Amino acid sequence: MGERLLVIGGDAGGMAAASQARRLRSDLEIIALEKGSWTSYSACGIPYLIGGEIGAVEDLVARTPQEFRDGFDIDVRLHHEAMAIDLDRREVEVRDVDRGGTSRLGFDQLMIGTGARPRTPDIPGIDHPAVHGVQTLGDAEHLLAHARHIEAKRVVVVGAGYIGLELAEAFTHRGADVTVVERDREVMRTLDPDMGALIREAMCGHGVDVRCGVETLGFEDGVVRTGDGDLRADLVVLGLGVVPNAELAGDAGIELGAGGAIGVDRRQHTTAEGVWAAGDCCESTQLVSNRKLYVALGTVANKQSRVAGTNIGGGYATFPGVVGTAITKICTTEVSRTGLSEREATRDGFEHHAVTIESTTTAGYLADTEQLRIKVVAERTSGRLLGAQIVGGAGAAKRIDVFATALHAGMTVEQMTHLDLAYAPPFSSVWDPILVAARKAAEAVAEGDHMKPGR
Repeated sequence: MGERLLVIGGDAGGMAAASQARRLRSDLEIIALEKGSWTSYSACGIPYLIGGEIGAVEDLVARTPQEFRDGFDIDVRLHHEAMAIDLDRREVEVRDVDRGGTSRLGFDQLMIGTGARPRTPDIPGIDHPAVHGVQTLGDAEHLLAHARHIEAKRVVVVGAGYIGLELAEAFTHRGADVTVVERDREVMRTLDPDMGALIREAMCGHGVDVRCGVETLGFEDGVVRTGDGDLRADLVVLGLGVVPNAELAGDAGIELGAGGAIGVDRRQHTTAEGVWAAGDCCESTQLVSNRKLYVALGTVANKQSRVAGTNIGGGYATFPGVVGTAITKICTTEVSRTGLSEREATRDGFEHHAVTIESTTTAGYLADTEQLRIKVVAERTSGRLLGAQIVGGAGAAKRIDVFATALHAGMTVEQMTHLDLAYAPPFSSVWDPILVAARKAAEAVAEGDHMKPGR
């Protein structure tokens, strides 16, 4: 019998790696285990499914199990859950979800792509059937069916991160009255509070009741208990972020790293021989601070998986890390960030300057121009760009990619002021807001001790 690759997890972390390994090795036997009903789908599209902008769950599936079987000769086994990994015997214990019972599958190489699950607070009533966490298509299908069945009119979202705010908007599209409860002082903790406040104000302007600095205490029938009083709710959605599904690896003796995720090297190899991991279950490296971190993003998962698959297939590839770029749209407001926020820069020991500018997405004299705000964080003295955040109307957020590129290149804000960016009135003012923000940051660095740095 030839060499066998066993894959645990049927979404990006597992299947992208399996597909890449197959491209490099036609002789490899590949078996993929997925405890759910779908493979290779866009979890990022779930809020648009809930909001009705996407018509069916199947529309989010990029490649079906049959397509993997026919096109890649991958033996995809749905409703099969990996229960334990035996590194000594090179076997995985597998449970047949539909029929019950377990069996054991041997492997020569093992690819772990177990993803993540919604973070759930340890408070009374967390297991109430009206409380939903959403990470997989199965979660989305269950939530959507429940919302339709009860004709949910009052929805409480606990947590104001990306998924929480996106789902809050989704339920406004369904005609529900939505309240967001966030214990931090502002929404979107990955932004600095002054930028998060813009998102909160925009959501309130669209009829969402956003309550920051409020602790959620528990759930009962039709009620969410909070430190700010009781809230009536037909449905509760958790938007507290995710945690890695890394217990399977940890229990097998594989070393865990940042955020409790599976520890990996630059080639996506774990501490166990012949065992690889990628996606939302494993750690990454923050390139600005050189700190190990846990980040659950589809872009990262697909890149890591391609690297893992290349190495499994006998090639050589590395994944250097991330700068932490993310983007979303909440109601009509676009939001993006990359690198370090002020809070993160302080945590990582960078003395820094932070500047904010107000501008427009097009030439200011055009009727359809939108307002935007850019915040730039630069290292004191060196002027090295550390991070940026953007909040604004249509056409604002994708500008973050210029800052992300500058971070990868290790540019200073002074160097950024000379970037030859495109200009035409429908796209920007003659001085693009990126250049204006970089120039203001460079001036702050040049003034040095005359301005108080953050620390």
